Order: sequence, then structure tokens, then C-alpha cells
Amino acid sequence: MTSSISTEQSPVADESFWDSIREGLRGSHRDFTQGGIRRAILVLAIPMVLEMVMESVFAVCDVFFVSKLGASAVATVGLTESWVVLLYALAMGLAIAASATVARRTGERDAEGAANAAVQAMLLSLGVSIVLGVAGVLLAPTLLRVMGASPDVLRVGTTYARVMLGGNVTIFMLYLINAIFRGAGDAAIAMRVLWFANAINIVLGPLLIFGVGPFPKLGVTGAAIATNIGRGAGALFAFSRLLKPGSRIDIHVRHLKLDRVLIGKMANMAWSAATQLLIGMGSWIALVRILSTFGSSVIAGYTIGIRVVLFALLPAAGLANAAATMVGQALGAGKPERAEESVKIAGWYNCVVLTVVGGLLALFAPAIARLFTDDPAIIPIATSSLRWIAIGFPFYGWGMVTSQALNGAGDTKTPTWLNFFVFWCWEIPIAYAAKAFGFGPTGIFLAITIAFSTYAIAGWLVFNRGTWKTRRL
Repeated sequence: MTSSISTEQSPVADESFWDSIREGLRGSHRDFTQGGIRRAILVLAIPMVLEMVMESVFAVCDVFFVSKLGASAVATVGLTESWVVLLYALAMGLAIAASATVARRTGERDAEGAANAAVQAMLLSLGVSIVLGVAGVLLAPTLLRVMGASPDVLRVGTTYARVMLGGNVTIFMLYLINAIFRGAGDAAIAMRVLWFANAINIVLGPLLIFGVGPFPKLGVTGAAIATNIGRGAGALFAFSRLLKPGSRIDIHVRHLKLDRVLIGKMANMAWSAATQLLIGMGSWIALVRILSTFGSSVIAGYTIGIRVVLFALLPAAGLANAAATMVGQALGAGKPERAEESVKIAGWYNCVVLTVVGGLLALFAPAIARLFTDDPAIIPIATSSLRWIAIGFPFYGWGMVTSQALNGAGDTKTPTWLNFFVFWCWEIPIAYAAKAFGFGPTGIFLAITIAFSTYAIAGWLVFNRGTWKTRRL
């Protein structure tokens, strides 16, 4: 067995790093259950990293343009985002369930099962998103008040919140269909979808925010409209690729018949994954609620800082997603040792990359903050958040890979418990204590770093137990 793994790690002699880049960008038909592990991770990770970069650009682009409208507009984005992250959690939970199931069926060479899982997941996601969209439109002002929005923020941001929450179907379908492609091993399609969606958002954003040419001046609401149009166009483009002949997922009309057993299994897995993410993302709401007591300038600075952090971390999530695909397909092919080795390699790659990125963020934090605002009350907060959170970057990479690997194996419950204990029983108490003892916003930023570093260590210890290898889907 040892010699087999060693052989699988060795890249093919005539394949170079640049060959892997080209293969990843144009789309690969490689069988990821055999051959060199390092090469397979690179081919998967390159488009996934670029996909995550595009996803993070959504966030950074919006806050960049909105920041020109003042602190209330930025606070609107930050407070609304605290609720939108809950929608992200549900969408990502469904995406995790779909990706894990499709990857497992792909590894088993069950093309019909993979296609059926993809369609059932889309039907489930569509139903959930419609219900949540109606609720979001009706409750938007109340949700902003719960987060401590000032009267000025309510005046500026209610319509923005309604558009973002009401248009959540674009989030669900974009995340889900891209996850289906990733599970099947076609990461290049997901990358192109995000490029297309983001290009629309980048062009439309400033036009609708500032009213350029024939476009109406909609202020912060324009950012929400542009984002939803971009994501919606991306989701439609992704769906069209599913229907294209030669797609790794070959769907047909017959798959539209409801498969209650499969939907039940995926819903159970998705709920566990969504709970896992809701627990983690819900802790962000608690942190923002604590920060809101320091005023709009602090929330604005934190919003800028955390958007930049997400920009830096989401490419690392691309490597983590590559590991999840490798794990799912390897387990489907009956190769748990290959799955484990894939995670270790991806973890080290992430650790090295994020160590460098974290150092750069800490070094250039003031200059980065000034790219978004010239407000002297906001710049120090944005700088502080960047520096304190960047300290833990070497740990974050490991935590992201191990968490996604467990999800890719279908073990969504273990990361759920980790999220609960680390973020609610550890991070939030630290943040409250920091505020009580007068550490100000810096104490909350430090709580984030401590929590995510703890999560990485705990996640690796749990992963090494190996119980995920026997998980059946």
C-alpha cells in the first residue's frame, strides 16, 4: 500500500507545472481517482482558486464603490451582510451536500446517479430560496433594527437589504451548480461562471450606484441590484453548461421526477452542513452586534477589513474545495489512503500560501485601508482589523482544508460540533470579555484570530482519527 501511494504522488515526467495550469484553465477530463496526487490537486485547485478570487471580488468590489457614499452606506452593507451570511450558510450547506454526493457517484463511475443527485439538489435549493426570499423582503427593516442600525442607516439601507435578501435565489443556484461541477471534477466551468458573473457586477455596480450616463443614480441600492443581476446571469450560464452535450453531468428530463429518498438524504446532510456554517456565520452576527456599540465608523472599518480578509482567504478556500473533491472521488473509488494524502498535501500548500499573504496584509494594512476610504475615523479601525486577523493566517489554511475534507467525505456533523464549541463557547465569550475589560474593537479582532487558530488545531486532531473514511453516502 505504501508503494502505491508513493507512486500516485509522483507527477508524470512529461507534465510540468505550466501544463497543469493550462489543463486546469481549459478544463480537464482527467480521472482524479488515479495518477499523481500533487498534479491532480493542482489541476483542480488552479480553477477553484481563481473561482474563489472572483467570488471575493464580488464583496470587495461592492464595498469599494459603496465606501465612496459614506459611513452609513458602508454600515448598511455590513449590517445587511450579517444576515446575508446566513443565506450563504444555507446555500453552501446545500452545495456541500450536492458536491459530496456527486463526487462520490463520480468516483463510483455512476453517471446516472451523479446526474440525478444534481437535479434533485437544484429542485431542493429552488424551493428553499423562494421561501427565504419572500421572508427577506417582508422583514428587511426589522432585521436591520435587530442589528442596531441607526435611523440614517435604515433610511439609506432598507431597499438595499430587501433587494439582497429577496434576490437570494441567485446565491443559491450559483453556489449549487458550481458545486455540482466541482464535485464532478470540472472546476474550470465553475471558474468561468464566476468570471462572467463578476464582470457583469463590476460594470453595472458603479453605473447604478453613481448614475453614470443613462443609468439611474440608485446609491447603495444600485450595488445590490448589480450583484443580483451578475449572480443571476452567472447561474443561468452555469445551468446552460449542464445542458451542453459532453458535460460531465449528463442531465435529462427524466431526472426532474422527485426522488424523495435522495432528497431526504441530501437535505439531512445539507441541514447538518448548513447548521455547521450557520453556527460559524452566526457568530459573525454576534461580533458585529458587539462592534455596533462602538458606532458606525467602527462597523465601517471592520466591514472594509473583513472584506479584504475574505478576499485573501477565499483563494485558500479553492484549495480546500480541491481537497474535498479529491476526498469524495477517492472514497467512491475505494481509496481512503489517497484521500488522506490529498488532504495533507493541500493543507501544506495552504499553510505556505497564507503565511505569505498574512504577512503582506499586516505590512500594508494602512495602505490597503486608504484604497477604500480617506475617513480618518475609519482607516485606523480597518488597519487594526487587518493586522490582528492576519496573524492567524498560517493556521487558517489547515482549518479550511480539514473542514472541507470532512464535508467532502459526507461527515458534516463533526465540523458542526467543532464550530459550536470554538465559535460560541470560545470566540464570543472572549469578545465579550475583551469589551468588558476595555480592549475596544482590537479585542474583538483578537478573538477572531484566537478562535480560528483553535479551530485549525482541533480540526486536524479530529481528522487524524480517520472515522470519516468509513462514511457512506
